Amino acid sequence: MSGSLRIAVVASARFPIREPFAGGLEAHTWSLVRALTQRGHRVELFAARGSDPALGARELRVRRMSLSGAARADASMPAGSWMDEHHAYLSLMLELAGDAGRRFDVVHNNSLHHLPVAMAPAVHAPVITTLHTPPTPWLESAVQAQDHCPVVFTAVSAHTARAWRPLVPAARVVRNGVDTTRWTPGPGGSGLVWSGRLVPEKGAHLAIEAARKAGVPLRLAGPVGDRAYFDERVAPLLGDGVDYVGHLGRGELAALVGGSAAALVTPCWDEPYGLVVAEALASGTPVCGFDRGALSEILTPECGRLAPAEDTAALAALIPETIRLDRRAARDRAESFCSLDVMTDLYTSLYRELTS
Repeated sequence: MSGSLRIAVVASARFPIREPFAGGLEAHTWSLVRALTQRGHRVELFAARGSDPALGARELRVRRMSLSGAARADASMPAGSWMDEHHAYLSLMLELAGDAGRRFDVVHNNSLHHLPVAMAPAVHAPVITTLHTPPTPWLESAVQAQDHCPVVFTAVSAHTARAWRPLVPAARVVRNGVDTTRWTPGPGGSGLVWSGRLVPEKGAHLAIEAARKAGVPLRLAGPVGDRAYFDERVAPLLGDGVDYVGHLGRGELAALVGGSAAALVTPCWDEPYGLVVAEALASGTPVCGFDRGALSEILTPECGRLAPAEDTAALAALIPETIRLDRRAARDRAESFCSLDVMTDLYTSLYRELTS
């Protein structure tokens, strides 16, 4: 099959797909939709209200429901946000199962919700689901709901594919790509950078501890995803060479990362991928991080160093040699291994394989 494809992309209903991004999942979806549209494909996006209208894709609006007082008073009533999300995906999947769904050649599910997987058998087009996280009970239930799950699965790393292998033995690895035309090589600098959501599992407090031990200034950027964590574990450590610069748009963040000597990546969980690693490499900035999850897949000795998990003394000891690494090698790694072009090529080949 040649020519343009008609693609439905199912995104997160929790956060809009727009800058500044709430997290790596939103940044990835934005980049994928934009890249597919630029290649001439007709993309329709299902995402939260307020998503970027400049994507060039039609936004499928979340349908809000109006529950009766009796239903809200029922003992089984879950949180309102849970019901909103459930209803949004239920409405979408019923639409895709009807005649309206026949307008698509393929449906690409980038959400973390179970309904796009559970209801995939009713959809006329092939359904692809990208596994962005370790196994969750709701999604495992959806996979096991039938003897044969008709969904084609991809995983954002070999690490994530291994985690899902008992239930999804044939997930193809398609790593999230970073747009190397927008994340461009920076001049470097004298300080360190940490970027990401400020939540406990991302470990910003450990980055601060390592930077202090190494005696190198550190700037942190990203949305405060857990206010209690930020107020109790991060804010008291600010000052004296450690600054929080806020939740930045991509342009400002790219300038910050590219203007840093090295990026610290300090996950306190097994990171399924690590888009911040790819962003740093594309900026020519070497990475010093904890050896958890997929980080060892992305980094090579030429562009990064990894310390044992949560060992801030070991991380601090690696910072000086990380700063001395060749910035060109970091950029080369991004271009060859985790660029947006590489990712889009792989997804497009998969779409054509399923629709041929």
